[in-house]
Amino acid sequence: MLKALIFDVDGTLAETEEAHRAAFNQAFGDAGLDWHWSMETYRILLRTTGGKERMRAHQMGLPVSERLSDNQIAALHKNKTALYGDILASGALVLRPGVADLVETARKAGLKVGVATTTNLPNVEALAQCCWGRPADEIFDVIAAGDQVAAKKPAPDIFNLALARLGLPADQCIGFEDSLNGAQSARAAGLRVVVTPSIYTDDQDFNTAQLLRPSLVGLTLADLAAL
Repeated sequence: MLKALIFDVDGTLAETEEAHRAAFNQAFGDAGLDWHWSMETYRILLRTTGGKERMRAHQMGLPVSERLSDNQIAALHKNKTALYGDILASGALVLRPGVADLVETARKAGLKVGVATTTNLPNVEALAQCCWGRPADEIFDVIAAGDQVAAKKPAPDIFNLALARLGLPADQCIGFEDSLNGAQSARAAGLRVVVTPSIYTDDQDFNTAQLLRPSLVGLTLADLAAL
């Protein structure tokens, strides 16, 4: 029996990555760094989950003398998170097609709705306020965020945390993802997975997903229960 839907955030609920990229680049400029991530560079960096981890991956190609310390990366990421919140506060983001309808349908049917994301809680809150005009805890029953687990996607930790907080087994839940790392994470946690590729992940191989669609438009609970 289907009892819960568990959503990734970035790229799945909304095409957030361009807002993230803009916030990263602004944070780099604020810090006096000559770093700039193009769309092509960011597509590659997105193979690494987590913003701080992405910055560490980027600087591995720099001389040791130019690399930031963990404390500097943490401070840079804190400013980037604030800048991302400002972008979303301006209303410059909408949910992907079909997301709002599916969440509303699930809630009316008595299903739980959760989040399992590598992003942090302030970013989830900013998205909820921007796209729903409500606090995140009014939309989602549980929120499992990246900094709350030891290993990020593709490890299953974040989905396992969401399942634990929901108090449900994996076979009663379905995960929603847009990336290969995310799909692998959900599958490793025992979930069936629906993938809707984003503008940054449309070149990835999703052959392990139970369902691959361009969007969630028209997707019903009966469709999901049949997976």
